[in-house]
Amino acid sequence: MPSRGEAVVQWDRPAWERGRVLAGLAVVTAGLLAFHRAVPNSVGHLGSLLEQFLPWLGLMVVVLFVLALLRRSAIALVTLLLPVAAWTYLCGGLLLPGAARGAHDLVVVQHNVSDENADPAGTARSLADAGPDLIALEEVLPAALPVYEKTLAPRYPHHAVRGTVGLWSKHPLTGSRTVDIKPREITDSWQRGLRAVARTPHGDIAVYVAHLPSVRFGASGLGSTWRDESAGKLGRVIAAESVKQVILMGDLNSTVDDRGLAPLTSRLNTAQRGFAFSFPASFPVARIDQVMARSATVTHIRTLPGTGSDHLPVAARIAPGQG
Repeated sequence: MPSRGEAVVQWDRPAWERGRVLAGLAVVTAGLLAFHRAVPNSVGHLGSLLEQFLPWLGLMVVVLFVLALLRRSAIALVTLLLPVAAWTYLCGGLLLPGAARGAHDLVVVQHNVSDENADPAGTARSLADAGPDLIALEEVLPAALPVYEKTLAPRYPHHAVRGTVGLWSKHPLTGSRTVDIKPREITDSWQRGLRAVARTPHGDIAVYVAHLPSVRFGASGLGSTWRDESAGKLGRVIAAESVKQVILMGDLNSTVDDRGLAPLTSRLNTAQRGFAFSFPASFPVARIDQVMARSATVTHIRTLPGTGSDHLPVAARIAPGQG
């Protein structure tokens, strides 16, 4: 036995045996990233709920990495390569800088201006200052519409408005019409979709502006039935669109990873570069304001400075004739 005052040395387990719980959590995180489509939606739309915040699983990797270092766990550090690889595959490309703007690229701005926006004129000026070719707006109230029209008219002489959604353009617009995306259970007047053709120097582009129904988080999970139904209706309209090039802009109340938007993401390509978290404006955690395209490529997306809305505007660069 050691004498009084002599330290008792207790040999810890080897580094390859410590941190098995951390290693297990790393495997689970990797599984959620790589196989998020396998998470069922039958109960509380759990799969869609996970997919709303999929990029944030990267924070879990960081936490596990720190804990593995503190625990001096070799097995946990090695296992963390799995979620790192999965996250990089899913999200890593969005971190890369976008290519330089091409001579024929279009710039578009998408913004839910909020029906509580106290400064529509300032909002309109801020969006126009970004110099886009097209501006899509949602939650444009009838009382605020004349302000947006007057403020944007000098630089955007062409516009179309249906219900609470509108499109302003530097290029002539033709064939504007309402797009019916109203869920069956909504009986009130509800116009939140439009389509118009922009006559750009690089060809005609069918432009859609949409505001899908909101989702709700509750004890039963994610309430997204109306949004999913509306996305399905919009997807079928776009599938039947005769104009080859298509741009969709809107508050889709979902991220592009969410399977609820599959009727759209299966037909349109999404941004190759940029996260552009747009909601809520005070602390953005997800991009629910989207720009998608067909026979064109959304090369980059970014947020613009905040306005009087609870959403941040997003600006995207689009290369026509690609994709």
